[in-house]
Amino acid sequence: MYFNSKGKEEVTYDAIVVGSGISGGFAAMELCEKGMKTLVLERGFDIKHLQYPTANLDPWDMPNRGITPAEEIAMHYPKQSRTGYTVTEARKNFFVKDSEHPYNETKRFDWMRGYHTGGRSLMWGRQSYRLCEMDFEANLKDGIAVDWPIRYADLAPWYSYVENFIGVSGQKEGLSQLPDGDFLPPMEMTCVEEVFRDKVKENFDGRAVTIGRTAHLTGKLKHDKTPARGQCQSRNRCMRGCPYGAYFSSQSSTLPVAEASGNMTLRPNSIVHSIIYDKESGKAAGVRVIDAESKETHDFYAKVIFLNASALASTAILMQSKSDAMPEGIGASSGELGHNIMDHHFRCGATGTFDGFADKYYKGSRPNGIYVPRFRNLDEASKMENFIRGYGYQGGAFRTNPNRAGGVEGIGADFKDSMTKPGPWQMGIMAFGECLPYHENKMSLDYDNPDQWGLPTVTFDAEWKENEYAMREDMQTAAVEMLEAAGFKDVSSYNSMSYPGLGIHEMGSARMGRDAKTSVLNKFNQVWDAPNVFVTDGAAMTSASCVNPSLTYMALTARAADYAVKEVKAGRL
Repeated sequence: MYFNSKGKEEVTYDAIVVGSGISGGFAAMELCEKGMKTLVLERGFDIKHLQYPTANLDPWDMPNRGITPAEEIAMHYPKQSRTGYTVTEARKNFFVKDSEHPYNETKRFDWMRGYHTGGRSLMWGRQSYRLCEMDFEANLKDGIAVDWPIRYADLAPWYSYVENFIGVSGQKEGLSQLPDGDFLPPMEMTCVEEVFRDKVKENFDGRAVTIGRTAHLTGKLKHDKTPARGQCQSRNRCMRGCPYGAYFSSQSSTLPVAEASGNMTLRPNSIVHSIIYDKESGKAAGVRVIDAESKETHDFYAKVIFLNASALASTAILMQSKSDAMPEGIGASSGELGHNIMDHHFRCGATGTFDGFADKYYKGSRPNGIYVPRFRNLDEASKMENFIRGYGYQGGAFRTNPNRAGGVEGIGADFKDSMTKPGPWQMGIMAFGECLPYHENKMSLDYDNPDQWGLPTVTFDAEWKENEYAMREDMQTAAVEMLEAAGFKDVSSYNSMSYPGLGIHEMGSARMGRDAKTSVLNKFNQVWDAPNVFVTDGAAMTSASCVNPSLTYMALTARAADYAVKEVKAGRL
């Protein structure tokens, strides 16, 4: 069916949202609830809440007991498999095939993608932290890149708004570097984690240990907009989609609310080619879409456009939006579009074993861990001489059972009994560090190697630099000293190395700023070159902080949507 066959009025909306993931779903809900007739374009297939095909399968229910054959991984998932956990029979349906969605690397870049309704909101780690005042001031203080055009006070009420809608469990700690939020009851620490928390507090000034702040329901929400959501069952099968709606996803939360408004039209299998720019008005007129299945081209029109395709995909769309007025794409006039790519570097920390508590265990499989907030470069006392910014740790303690790893001979009742007996306690903490926004960390478009839809493929040229490598040394050292001070044995550090993209926290590439000459977006996430285009996913980030960024994307989105609707109603957009 050709969508434009009935005339332009049939394909004109108040708003268009590109992407239906964490930020796109939030944009859709906010715009629809505020009365905007909204078209949501999703490039992948449609999947509804409760339709997660592997959510309730056990290993014996799947081919090869859930293990995807190495030959299939090598053929279709060579880059998606770099995380070490994404490609299994239980999860692979939510990750793209690299064979169908290629990209290029001047330097290694691990781009993990999920093309379906809800995007990576079905697979995310759900850790939900606020940036702090220091994060918004860091670039200005350090003389790096450009200053954020907003401060913590601008986003604080929107953080609260988002937390109260999605439901974030956590413990208030009163730390300036990790602002408290509006929390549901915290998940419980294990007994060994409690020992670690108490010993760290006893032995280290300025360091703290708290339970992870995670978007899982541990109590009732303050609203009744998502009645299908239930409390977390501690199954820890989250990356398959949660049939209980216990964690926040677009499917369980934002998209149902948008649909209930009567204002949302969701169109899956819709790959956005570019934004249509109107030179006379100086604004965007709409978007050009390629149908993923038929490969037909359709145009859709709207007063405002929200780009939420994920950081690098949103930037690619801007770069592809070329015209006589903007030959390098919309938002490219500053020379910063596609630059300043960031991610968190991780896979660095320490592990150890703990004697004692042999009579203690835990219930279920908690989909969360502990968190050690940043403690470096907070003040003069914590200032490091060889690197700026900082890092935090995520991790946890659990009972091991070496026999379960396989390769152990045995048969009969005694052997089965041995498999049920837990081994000693083990704990690991892994650091996530801030990457600086380097202009030379960039992406570009390769028109000589198009994809199957005729669109240019993305080429990445980004790397860690001296500051990140120096930070990683300290990540290991501090992890060891904390575990040893807490009484752990056989403590060893590790640095498994990570590459940009592997943290799956892509940021930058269309940064916010105070000046159109040095940034792509203004303080309300509007593209300077086309003010009715808003970018509120990770592309907008001006610096990275060291905390998981998704909560910030949602807060920026809610704030920008509120502003956009007010501007439309006032006749300024």
